[in-house]
Formats: sequence, structure tokens, C-alpha cells
Amino acid sequence: MELLVYEILQKLLHRFHWIVPGHVMGGENRSKEKARLRKGISILVATPGRLLDHLKNTSSFVHTNLRWIIFDEADRILELGFGKEIEEILDLLGSRLIESVGKGNEVSSISKTQRQNLLLSATLNEKVNHLAKISLQNPIMIGLDDKKMQPDPLLEHAESVESDTDDELEHPRKITNSSTGDYKLPVQLVQKYVKVPCGSRLAVLLSILKHLFEKQYSQKIVVFFSTCDAVDFHYSLVSEFHSSPNSASEVEVTEMFLRCKTFRLHGNMKQEDRRNTFQAFKTEKLALLLSTDVAARGLDFPKVRCIIQYDSPGEATEYVHRVGRTARLGEKGDSWIFLQPVEMDYIEDLKKHGVSLTEYPIIKVLDSFPLYGQMHRIKKFVSLESHPWLVSLQKALESFISAQPMMNKLAQKAFISWVRAYTAHRGELKRIFMVQKLHLGHVAKSFALKQQPSLVGKSFQKQQSYKRKRDQRQKGQSKRRKINGKT
Repeated sequence: MELLVYEILQKLLHRFHWIVPGHVMGGENRSKEKARLRKGISILVATPGRLLDHLKNTSSFVHTNLRWIIFDEADRILELGFGKEIEEILDLLGSRLIESVGKGNEVSSISKTQRQNLLLSATLNEKVNHLAKISLQNPIMIGLDDKKMQPDPLLEHAESVESDTDDELEHPRKITNSSTGDYKLPVQLVQKYVKVPCGSRLAVLLSILKHLFEKQYSQKIVVFFSTCDAVDFHYSLVSEFHSSPNSASEVEVTEMFLRCKTFRLHGNMKQEDRRNTFQAFKTEKLALLLSTDVAARGLDFPKVRCIIQYDSPGEATEYVHRVGRTARLGEKGDSWIFLQPVEMDYIEDLKKHGVSLTEYPIIKVLDSFPLYGQMHRIKKFVSLESHPWLVSLQKALESFISAQPMMNKLAQKAFISWVRAYTAHRGELKRIFMVQKLHLGHVAKSFALKQQPSLVGKSFQKQQSYKRKRDQRQKGQSKRRKINGKT
């Protein structure tokens, strides 16, 4: 996100050569950053950790003429645990509303130069309110809807400004509450849910993607996963899976199951790889991006037609950020979320926030695929998991995974991390997404694993046990050598 802001700044300022943009962030060369700071920067884009590092340790970083401090995505910054860093930054810059002295910079509760602080946040919770209290003096609140506001004593002196809607703020001492307020989403966004049993999730996802890419030759789709391991597994699977239920013979199918360019994006990737992925996906016309929530905020991918939330969001407000990648600037967009039968209470939870979802016609999509070159007609009472197309595709996926040790290892890692992430749902979602309700055998099937979870666990235990025994044998042999050497 920081690089995106910096790149847009460069485009905006290319005619104004006297305004110099710059950026500092983790993963970049610190010495080069120090050189840029020494020369002087007009607008600095920074991550909290690296900014604090330079404020403390880079003597050539002069900030006495600072006029604006902007905290973008403040709620996300605090969720990631940067609260203390932000408070330290405010102390060092002299922008905290208490008496404080920063290292090498004399500051006071009131800055000697006129300064404007801005705090931008999609949701205002207790942590964001605290940050507002210590960083903003007589704040003016912009863009809040009167219907989505709750009283909060922390900002009782805040003034209000009319939002971009027709409604005018009549109660300036109120703020949004993400747990009770409506989600503000574009009217042109079509939202649906895909009700699918756990064991059929993978086959259904691939079937929907195949249907979408064969239906339109120019569109981009983003699929959200809960973990980095899940992204890596599905990326490798989509990139390598050639088998197709259309083929009745055992001859190897040379055609890819999904004919589109596929990209991945998650926090464990190197900064340069993430940057290259972002740029490449932006320019493609027909492409698939598999990502964690790292792509849910701050990234502007043009012409994204469809968002698929394959894994449920970790907390309530992430739903809004995810679907916000499509239906931008008045364009049409679709958003679908995968839900298991035991997770259907989430539909009611979204209704409380003013979000109404209709069911995606998955049976109709599956019926459109020819099996062995012939169209098949399915009776209405046949269950989804018994659909011939899904049964055949699931069998092909399991054979593909079991035949390749590397893919099997990725699938096992993805299964383990997925279960851990499922147990980590927060807030109001905790009561809906409960791991106790799941059949872990079906979860393993959703990663095309033939083994039951217990067997997967045992295989890891066997590997660890073998490793321990081998290490003990090696230690025993080295001790015997030492004893023999002394004698």
C-alpha cells in the first residue's frame, strides 16, 4: 500500500519538480533511505516501524518544518500491533497532546509551528478513539453518516462536517460503531453466497472459476484466503493442474484446467515480489489473484469484476474491505462468499449490518459442464456433493495431489494453518465459525487430501520421531568415538 501511495504521488508531482516525494519501509535498504532523508523530502510515505527507527537513529532526518501528519488506515495499523510505535512517533514529532520530550528534539504539548493531524479510518473503535484523543485537538469529523453513529465521550468536543451524502450530521459528538452500524457498500455491487459442504469446497471453487473465465474473455477475479499457506497451495494447484473430468481416457491432458494468468499475494512474500505481482495484475485483462487480506485494503486494482471470499473474514469489518476491491468508481461488480451449512448464521449477521445476500445458483453452473463429452441431467433431489461433475473433479484432484509429493506437502501445510486460522475468528464471528462444528475429515478433503487429519498428524509425528531417534543415534556415536579416542 505504501508503494502504491508513493507511485501515485510521483505521477501527480512529475510537473512539480520542487516537491520531492519519498518512502521508507521495512524490507528496503536502510542506507539508501538515510541518503534520501539527508537530501530532503517534501512528502514522506512510511510504515510505523521504519519511521520510528529513522526518528531515533538517523541524525540527518530533520523534521522541524513538519506541517502535516496523516495516519491512513489507522484501524488496521492498530490491529497489527503498532499502537506503542505510533505513540512514540507522536512523542518524537511533538504531536502528542501531553508534555513529552523526544530524543534530540525539543517538543511541547503545543507545536511552535502550525501543524495539521489527520486520522483516516474505515471504522472507529476503542483503540482508534484513544489514538484520536492523544493526537487530535478539537477534531473535525468528516464523512460520517448520522444513522451509523454512537455517542463516545472520548471525542465529545469534535465538530462535524457534512458528508458526501445528502444527509447532514446533526449530532457531532457521535462516531461509527462497526458492531451495530450498517455497512456502506456500492449499490451496483451484486452480493451472493455459495452454500457448499466442506468436502466439496475445492471442486466447487475451481468449477466456478472455470465457468467465469470461459464465459468472459476479459475480466479479473480476486479470491481471498485466510492464510499464506492456503494461498501458496491453491496457487501451485491452479498453476499445475491439467486434469479434466471432460476426458474419458487415461491419457494425460495437456490443456490447463483454468486458462488464465494466475498471481498470488501475501505477507510472507518479499517486498519486490509483492510489488511485481501488484504491477502485473494491474495491467492484465484476464487474470486471477489469490490473496490473503493483504490485498483487502489500500490497493486499487482496476477492472476487478468479481471478488470471491473462499475463506470467511477473520472479523466483521473485513467483509467490507474485501468486497471494496470491486464495483469501484461506479463500475459493476460481483461478490460471493463461500459458506458451509454450519456457517449459515453469518447471513443473518450480515443482515444486521444492512447487507442482504442471495444464493448463488451453483447447481445450474455444474449442470453446464459436459461430463465425458456429454451433457448430463441431474435430478433436483441429488445432493451437491453427489453431482457427477464434482465427484469426477474431486477424484482427479485427489489423484493429482497424491501423485506429487511436493503438492501433497503444500496441501498438508495449508490444511493445518487453515484449521488454526478458523479457531482465531474474533468478535461477533466467534460464535458462528466454531471449529468444533467441523468434520476435519471433510476439511482435509477440501485440500484434496486422501488421508484423514489424524493420519496427516501421525505422519508428521512419525517424521519428528524418526528425526529425534536419528539425532540421538548420532549423539551416541559421537560420544563413543570420544571415549575410544581417549582410551
